[in-house]
Amino acid sequence: MLELAILGFLAEGPLPGHEVRRRVSQLTGYTRPVSDGSLYPAINRLTRAGLIERRADPAAGAARYVLSVTAAGRADMLQRLRKPADHEITDFTRFYIVLAFLSHLPDVAAQHAVLRRRLEFLEEPASFFYDNERPLRAEEIADPYRRGMLLTARATSRAERAWLRETLGEKPPAFDTTVTDSDPHAPAAPAS
Repeated sequence: MLELAILGFLAEGPLPGHEVRRRVSQLTGYTRPVSDGSLYPAINRLTRAGLIERRADPAAGAARYVLSVTAAGRADMLQRLRKPADHEITDFTRFYIVLAFLSHLPDVAAQHAVLRRRLEFLEEPASFFYDNERPLRAEEIADPYRRGMLLTARATSRAERAWLRETLGEKPPAFDTTVTDSDPHAPAAPAS
């Protein structure tokens, strides 16, 4: 995902390495800080692969350079956006990196295909805690912090699913009783 973020930002215009680092750090936030030990090797891999170019920036000094995406790099970025791996759909931070650059895909149908994959994932029953194979509902958890995790995940999932449906031009489905409301990805069940 670091490589996609680098390609995505460079697709918007050439940048010096330190600016790429700042933008990637801002995008991934405190949850996944970007170290020089991961950023610069990724830049070097992309450069060796011919996906980005590194040019000296005489205005900034001898040791400074500017990065830009190549035609091959743009094509690679578009392919990564068209067909994200499953873990890039299911992992919150990874998906947000895909989402940050999804508008680079020129085809709205391709953009919507990615959003539908995310929506399908969010509508699958899941939980952080289980009783055998059954996802536990927040209301079934005695521990207030675990219950808080489930309630927060439920609210986040509801908001994201609503946004996805709105963007896709879809109406919310009728309540499906097979989906539990404890699940971080599922709609809340009505009180019984």
